Amino acid sequence: MKRMTLFLLSLSMTVGLLAACGSKTDESGAAGTDVDLEALYNGWAETYNWTEDAQSGGENTLLLMNVEGDSLEGFYPGLSELATKQLVAKAPMISTVVNEIVLVQCETEADAAKAAAILQERSDAQAEGGAFYPESLEAWGRATVLQQGTYVALIASSEHQEDLETSFNEQFA
Repeated sequence: MKRMTLFLLSLSMTVGLLAACGSKTDESGAAGTDVDLEALYNGWAETYNWTEDAQSGGENTLLLMNVEGDSLEGFYPGLSELATKQLVAKAPMISTVVNEIVLVQCETEADAAKAAAILQERSDAQAEGGAFYPESLEAWGRATVLQQGTYVALIASSEHQEDLETSFNEQFA
């Protein structure tokens, strides 16, 4: 009887330890958060009337495209070489409209730091003359690159900058 009690006690302690080991943490040791970046972007698109389909867009719809392949490398040199879990990159089809959104989850915080540097280079280049038009330069001057652990965002929006920054950061609160 004592052996059975000892066995059950040992088993329950082992299960308790395994449960404690199963909690998610990021590399910094803080509680991890899983954020679906595609869902986050889709929520923003619905809220702010963004679309990728010119046929379904209305008069006040902002038409955005996926930035991928050669365009991805051209806009953000080196980003495609990083190990990512998720990547959402959208830019307007008309270059005078500033609403560029890049959301990325990297495999490691070191890669996230590299992604942040790449995205910051894009933002700085646009703000320093790459955007060409005065209103665009001003909007790019307010653009931000945010990093939360392995997640990074480039948010450049002439109309919704602060709201998008707040929304991104709230995903990790």
